[in-house]
Amino acid sequence: MSTGTDPLAPLAQLPGVPDAVAEVRKAVDRLYGHRVMRRRAAEVTSESALRGARASAALAGADWPLEEVRRRSDFSADTEARTVGAALRIAAEAGQLLSIWRHSPLQVLARLHLLAVGDGEPSAGRPRRAGEGVEDLFPLELEPVESVETVRVDEPLPALPPAPGAEEVAARLDQLSRLLVARAEGQGVGTPALVVASVVHGELLALRPFGAYNGVIARAAQRIVLLAEGLDPKSICPAEVGLAELGTDAYRRALAGYLAGTPEGMAAWIAHCGRALRLGVRESTAVCEAMQRGMV
Repeated sequence: MSTGTDPLAPLAQLPGVPDAVAEVRKAVDRLYGHRVMRRRAAEVTSESALRGARASAALAGADWPLEEVRRRSDFSADTEARTVGAALRIAAEAGQLLSIWRHSPLQVLARLHLLAVGDGEPSAGRPRRAGEGVEDLFPLELEPVESVETVRVDEPLPALPPAPGAEEVAARLDQLSRLLVARAEGQGVGTPALVVASVVHGELLALRPFGAYNGVIARAAQRIVLLAEGLDPKSICPAEVGLAELGTDAYRRALAGYLAGTPEGMAAWIAHCGRALRLGVRESTAVCEAMQRGMV
């Protein structure tokens, strides 16, 4: 397919990206071939949604233990509780929005924001307007988990630029929506799902289109893309878990690469998203193993 038809095609050929795509495909296929998936796929999907929501909330500032998230029923007490509740509501409904996503991604993003903030919020379901503020993407520093190998970087953590203005946000959201709808209509189908999902994730973090919960929404949109593109049709690969396990420093550095827009930066961002997805596969594989042993 020509790159003129698919503007994302050149990204798939950047150094390291084909390897990242192949590694993700291999890991996902292995998980889908697990014996537990033949009988208990719905349970794995449900557990993946819960663990992904917990991790996404942690990245948004509410780092609760999984069992606390599982135990709670009231998520209105304070800011952290509302963040966890927002992530859970989005995770519960995201997979049901696939048919709408194919023809109107912006409608789905509006719905995700409404789920996050609640319909009593005046800004619910609409992008922020000129002069309206935006919450920090990384309000809490998460260290990488011990089981994850990380590369030490001595350079100072890059500061993220201010969120674009409302007019630029509207224009770029429209462009992103047109690209995704074209893909759903059969154009640009040659670009791997990992690349498309990484771009959607990165672009929404870059734009921060809403006043709050932009990170949670961006990560949910990535999951919807992986579902829509057929890489993870049962939504059992919680990349959010991997993003949290890799730590917020690595997340910020990778996002800075996306924002820079250089070939090296874009490749690093896609590779980071791929690694996070493989760690999500590892999480769900552990769930399958526990189910097989009768522990779940």
